[in-house]
Amino acid sequence: MSDPLIRELDHYVVLEPGRPQELLSAAETLKWLERQLAHLVQLPPDLSGLPDAAARAQRLLETACELELEPGLVVQWFAIRLEPPADRVAR
Repeated sequence: MSDPLIRELDHYVVLEPGRPQELLSAAETLKWLERQLAHLVQLPPDLSGLPDAAARAQRLLETACELELEPGLVVQWFAIRLEPPADRVAR
């Protein structure tokens, strides 16, 4: 089960070999994951039963932090907090 705090995060750093890291919003990260999944010849078994690319990307975002596109070529994403939630700011 994923950490509930992760669901509060709305930004991710994404890493692709040979490219600079990018900071993306959660929505942008989902679209990025959909594009990464489109490169796969065969989907991982836990994603193949999901109805569409959006559902597969959402599942990856919630349960993983890397995807091997081909042997030796791995993309990664990590949730980050750009600022603390308002209810957790020290006063």
